[in-house]
Amino acid sequence: MRWTLPNILTVARLAAAPGVAIIFLILPRPFADWAALILFVTAAVTDWLDGYLARLWKQHSRFGAMLDPIADKAMVIIALATLMGLYGFTTLLILPVAAILFREVFVSGLREFLGNKAGSLQVTKLAKWKTTVQMIAIAVLFSYGIFEHHFGMNVIGMSPEIVRQIMSGEIEDEFNLILLSEGAIIAYRAGLVLLWLAAALTVATGVDYLVKAMPHLKEDPHD
Repeated sequence: MRWTLPNILTVARLAAAPGVAIIFLILPRPFADWAALILFVTAAVTDWLDGYLARLWKQHSRFGAMLDPIADKAMVIIALATLMGLYGFTTLLILPVAAILFREVFVSGLREFLGNKAGSLQVTKLAKWKTTVQMIAIAVLFSYGIFEHHFGMNVIGMSPEIVRQIMSGEIEDEFNLILLSEGAIIAYRAGLVLLWLAAALTVATGVDYLVKAMPHLKEDPHD
């Protein structure tokens, strides 16, 4: 293996995957929310950058081709698990997460079973789009955590304490606080919409891979 810059970026992205979760064990919120968001977005950018540099400098390698999808899946799966831990097992969150996790496990198992024949399951443009939408959705949901921690306890409005302070006159700039609370609601809803879109794209790519694999899954009549 050559330690080219694209490979280094891929390895760094893989190392960042557990870091997104570990941050919440080390730092208090909202510092952890900020750190996780910055780390996740930076790692997501390297997903595009390492491929771009590899093509530009003609530094493609078997190691990079092997590790790149693993790093992507690790980033998405660990980030989704972290979000579930932060925001709870709500129906609107757990269903798309379950669909994404099921597809990733299913396709990974399919590739492992096919072995050398897995070349028919090359990454498609649709699969690249689903990874992009997944990462955008996760980043938006991490940003909601920042809003939620500062300006509201849940997605339906401001915390009772902020409401009490506004009503008692302790906080005078209630207009900005209301806007920030609305920002939390928008971030959460936008994140959910994007996550459901990502889940739909994820399932669609899983079905596409299954259809492509079916000729290799038929029973041999001579067995």
